[in-house]
Amino acid sequence: MQANVGDTLLVHGRTVGQHDKQAEVVEVLGAKGTPPYRVRFDDGHEALMSPGPDCVVRHHEQP
Repeated sequence: MQANVGDTLLVHGRTVGQHDKQAEVVEVLGAKGTPPYRVRFDDGHEALMSPGPDCVVRHHEQP
């Protein structure tokens, strides 16, 4: 998995009724875009993530 600052991580819910979560990548701590990532969720809290198979990267479009 590779991500850049500004990309979005979409974490799919693992159980019935659990909603997907989105987080913006604010810092890439691994080499060449690899995890771990510092992310900011929609509700404003930040976390350090090493995404698993339930996560998808949505790359930010360059203008």
